[in-house]
Amino acid sequence: MRSFDLTPLFRSTIGFDRLADLLDSASQYDAGQTYPPYNIERTDENKYRISLAVAGFSDKDITIETREGVLTVQGKRAGDAEKTHYLHQGIAGRSFDRRFQLAENVEVRGAHLAHGLLHVELERIVPEEKKPRRIVIDTTERREGKIIEAKAA
Repeated sequence: MRSFDLTPLFRSTIGFDRLADLLDSASQYDAGQTYPPYNIERTDENKYRISLAVAGFSDKDITIETREGVLTVQGKRAGDAEKTHYLHQGIAGRSFDRRFQLAENVEVRGAHLAHGLLHVELERIVPEEKKPRRIVIDTTERREGKIIEAKAA
């Protein structure tokens, strides 16, 4: 496993210590997990979709939750899987627990299950105070014009 030395970053910045935590946790979440396979798509400038291949699972077998910036998708097949005697079992129906680290302003907007794929819709919500805004440059002519208008009124 790779480790990152972020000491030079911390010498010249303040408040970025969470970055080291994110890098460490990102390497732990995917520790060799390959089931179920998934895609992450960017569908718009601020919209994303995670698609997981969950063939054989129904909506009652899957739970989706977010907690402290982590999206967790869990699947556990209910029913008579233990009673079934397979001659050949090529379709994986094992339980899974898949986690995704979400950015600070990313929210889950919904999820739907179709054709064996679970689609989780995400959106990055940019707060008003973080959106770019135009600053008007105040010139002396404008300022003097405002003062004259205020005196005339």
